[in-house]
Amino acid sequence: MISPLVAVTGASGAVGGRVAARLARTGVPVRLLGRDPSRLPRLPGAVLAPPAPYGDGEAMRRALDGAHTLFLVSAHESPGRVLEHTTAVDAAVAAGVERIVYVSFLGAAPDATFTFARDHWHTEAHLRVADVRHTFLRDSWYLAGLPAMAGTDGVLRGPGGDGRVAAVAHEDIADAASAVLLDEGTGHDGVTYDLTGPEAFTLAEAAEELSRVTGRTVRYVPETREEAYASRAHYGAEEWEVAGWVTSYEAIAAGELATVSDAVPRLTGRPAESLAAYLRESPDSWRHLLPEA
Repeated sequence: MISPLVAVTGASGAVGGRVAARLARTGVPVRLLGRDPSRLPRLPGAVLAPPAPYGDGEAMRRALDGAHTLFLVSAHESPGRVLEHTTAVDAAVAAGVERIVYVSFLGAAPDATFTFARDHWHTEAHLRVADVRHTFLRDSWYLAGLPAMAGTDGVLRGPGGDGRVAAVAHEDIADAASAVLLDEGTGHDGVTYDLTGPEAFTLAEAAEELSRVTGRTVRYVPETREEAYASRAHYGAEEWEVAGWVTSYEAIAAGELATVSDAVPRLTGRPAESLAAYLRESPDSWRHLLPEA
C-alpha cells in the first residue's frame, strides 16, 4: 500500500527541515514547499515543488495538488502573517488536502501577552472552521534560543521577571510532529498538543546553567519594558518586531509559558530533553560565551 503524500513547508528551517528528513527516512512520499526551492534540502525520495510563497494562493494550490497532508510551519513574523497563513490554508483546502498539522505557539490566544502568539490563535481559528482535519502543535520557546539571547558580554537581559518557561528542543518538536504525521488515523484530529521541555525554569536559572557549562559567569538582568525597548533600539528593527521580542519575555513574566506538558513523551515514547542535556550536547550554541583565550 502506498502511503499518502505529505507536503512539508519550511523545510529549509530548523523545524521543517528536521521533519522532512525524518519523513524521508521512513519512505513516506514527501513534497517540499518553499518560497525559494534552491534553499530546500535534497532528500532521498523527496520532491521539490515549484516556488510557493504562502501569500500566493494559486502557487500554493498548484504545489499542494495531490497532497493528502500538509505540515504547515508558521511563516516568518510580519504584519501580514495571518493573511499569509489563511491564504495557505484556503489553497490547501482548494487543492483537496485532507489534513493540516500546524505549528503554533504555546498559549496562543487573542489576548496573549506575546504579540506573535496572537497570530497563531487567529490562524488556529481559521483552521477550526475550514473544511479540513487539523492538529495544532503549540511549541514553547526553543531551548536553542536561550544561549543565543545571551550576549557576548555574558548577560541575558529582558523583562522576564521571575517567571518560568518550559523551553523545548527542536529535535523533540520534530519527533513529535513526525509521530503525528505518520499516524494516518483520526486520533489526532482536532487535538492541540503543547510541546514543552520537562521542566519550567526562570531565566536566572537558565543563566546559572549556562555558567556551569561555559565556565564563565552568565547573568540574567531583568529589565523594565522601557529598558527592554531602549536596549534593543540599536538593531533598527521595526516597532512591531521589537514589540514581539519584548513581549516574549513579558509572557514569561506573566506565567503564560510555564506550562509543562507530557505531550513530547506521549508522542515520542521518550522523555523530553532538558536544558542541561541540550547545552551538554550542543556546544556550538554557546561557544560565543566562552572566555577569551
